[in-house]
Amino acid sequence: MRLLHTSDWHIGRSLHGADLLADQERVLTGLADLIRAESVDVVLVAGDIYDRAIPPAAATAVLDSVLTTLRATGARLVITPGNHDSSIRLAYAAGLLAANGVHLRTSVPGLAEPVLIDDAHGTVGIYGIPYLEPDLAKNALGAPQARGHTDVLRAAMDQIRADRNRRGLSRTVVLAHAFVAGGARADSERDISVGGVEVVPADIFADVDYVALGHLHRAQEIAPGIRYSGSPLAYSFPEADQVKSVTLVDLDAEGLSGVAVHPLDRPRGLVTLTGTLDDLISDPRHEVHLVDYVSAQLLDTTRPVDAMRRLRARFSYCVHLDWAPTGEHKSAGSYGERIAGRHDLAIVTDFVQHVRATPVTTAETELLSAALAAGRVAEHAS
Repeated sequence: MRLLHTSDWHIGRSLHGADLLADQERVLTGLADLIRAESVDVVLVAGDIYDRAIPPAAATAVLDSVLTTLRATGARLVITPGNHDSSIRLAYAAGLLAANGVHLRTSVPGLAEPVLIDDAHGTVGIYGIPYLEPDLAKNALGAPQARGHTDVLRAAMDQIRADRNRRGLSRTVVLAHAFVAGGARADSERDISVGGVEVVPADIFADVDYVALGHLHRAQEIAPGIRYSGSPLAYSFPEADQVKSVTLVDLDAEGLSGVAVHPLDRPRGLVTLTGTLDDLISDPRHEVHLVDYVSAQLLDTTRPVDAMRRLRARFSYCVHLDWAPTGEHKSAGSYGERIAGRHDLAIVTDFVQHVRATPVTTAETELLSAALAAGRVAEHAS
């Protein structure tokens, strides 16, 4: 049996306000070609299907297109929700979808009910663990004393092992959405709980042939047979150099027999360009980035006027702009610490000078002082 492991689609996500839906649909429907070429039997999607619990209508339309296209290959799909998804909303029409080969595993009480798929060597049990919010999941798991992600995931795996043993399954696959110890974060992930309590040990998943993980956006192996597929697209500029991929997994009569990482083509690159505004909009070296998502770091000593409009005249997909003049001194400490004890007028004039990178004139200082005085009068009057 051959499996394709993917996760963290985040359908509906944007990049600094740029709509990524077209890119997402192109990459995800494009998996159909790989599924056919590699004779994939089952597609595993380990959470964060959508980017938010209440997705926009356009995002649901993209998911419909993707699922229809992938199912048309003949492969079956097993899907679990992540921390960005609403399990209830994702479960809509789950019964109808299951009858057509798309299996949504969204229920905590039902996580020990596997999708059973036969091959030449017998039956493989595929268990999907929806994202488990500890305080909400512990009672449904029959573990009211559970504290944190480790305890609830351990309780979930205990149920899965018990069901596997009861059924006499010799080969099992588990989907889970969690931060497993040893994994490396990417910039675009968001914490799934406060502090470090979401980190769980890999040994929770012992005695499973393959664990298809979601949540971390960098493709990586945690231990033999325990892997993150990573996200199919880069969702931040620090991820620009990451090779995005899906994972092909083979099972034989004994269990896991092979793993291969298949890189994905990007619809559009991500690049950070640094220089003065005039350099960026005129330097011929930047021609290769005209269709990339661009983050511009401007080094002009004075903040340029209408910089984003001028950049987009050349780079249609410029989505982010920072102004960082050469030699700019960045004060240490928090903003509150830097302004503590300072007079209001000094704070305001420093702000204007910072934004413009030119000194505040005497007339401007007098105007700012009058504005502050008027504000104080209005505050007392109210």
